[in-house]
Amino acid sequence: MLRSLFSGISGLRAHQTQLDVTGNNIANVNTTGFKSSQTQFQDTLSQMLQNGAGAQAGVGGTNPAQVGLGVRVAGITTNFTQGASQMTGRSTDMMIQGDGFFVVRKGAETYYTRAGSFDFDSTGQMVLPGEGALVQGWAAVNGVVDTNGPLVDLRVPAGTLMPAVATSTAAYEGNLDADAAVGTSLTRTIDVYDATGAARELELTFTKSATGWSLTGTDGAATVNAGALTFAANGTLTTPTTLTVGTVAIDISTLTGFSGIDSVKARTQNGQAAGTLQSFALGADGTITGAFSNGLKQTIGRLAIGAFTNPSGLEKAGGSLFRTSVNSGDAQVGAAGTGGRGSLAGGALEMSNVDLSSEFTSLIIAQRGFQANSRVITTSDEVLQELVNLKR
Repeated sequence: MLRSLFSGISGLRAHQTQLDVTGNNIANVNTTGFKSSQTQFQDTLSQMLQNGAGAQAGVGGTNPAQVGLGVRVAGITTNFTQGASQMTGRSTDMMIQGDGFFVVRKGAETYYTRAGSFDFDSTGQMVLPGEGALVQGWAAVNGVVDTNGPLVDLRVPAGTLMPAVATSTAAYEGNLDADAAVGTSLTRTIDVYDATGAARELELTFTKSATGWSLTGTDGAATVNAGALTFAANGTLTTPTTLTVGTVAIDISTLTGFSGIDSVKARTQNGQAAGTLQSFALGADGTITGAFSNGLKQTIGRLAIGAFTNPSGLEKAGGSLFRTSVNSGDAQVGAAGTGGRGSLAGGALEMSNVDLSSEFTSLIIAQRGFQANSRVITTSDEVLQELVNLKR
């Protein structure tokens, strides 16, 4: 049989593969996080008809004569360029800006994806819709995330409780007017909490006498008389600098005693009431911060991002998921925005990076290539027919 016949067949097969890849790209033009693929061709072995010869005395050298035996698909590479962003406004939609993949678990296997359209199941686990793959990250313990710890299934269940914290310290700041009239009384209060989160009022009363300011503190159950406040010549407080009322240690060391200014006030306390989760937001570093009914915010967890030395070596596993291969290398898992990993944007999704103009051009090229190779087969058939017709 003619070599050209088999070369034409190999061309049909190769261009059919290119059509398949291009068609898949076009089909996924609106798939969230989809990465397009390109087909690469290379020629196959060439048959040697005449070897090359070196130059000799009086005779010039000759080049080798070879006939190619067709084409084959050298590889199908994945294009990991950034896709366009689409604002959705959903707090569970997340987009990676830069390199990296979300880490998800499905059964006992770990996968990676650029599709950040997450949702919650009935138990509060963050999942990929359709696949049910569980999003991986680090859970916070009392608002602290350890990114060196093992990955866990991220959970943001409704009704998550922020425990109450008893107040142990409080602080007051400002200035007491050194020229205030005798008998002037200033009362400043702040809410403090017990171990159950029940609030009570902590009250400090400053009273001006002929010798200076004195201080009394009470929380409704206990009353403590701190006595006279002593200020240095430069207006700073010397004694006392602390006052303990009940179980609360109060820092008053920053109080001053300048003339003509009255600005003393409660600054802070370290207790809190219990609260339930009302909403959450995603930070650029993947931190999930919850807003609670007690008016406070606390870190709930942090998404993990995996990066690869050779992302093109990943295997597509369907469902917009990738799995590692021997040529992708192991995932370097860490927090977003570190180690070359991209940052995250909440309320947005990364769209497909398919370029329709380029794909339609590839479609034409593949179609014409297929057509040209079919003509080679037709011509080879006609040559064989002429050969058969030599004997009538």
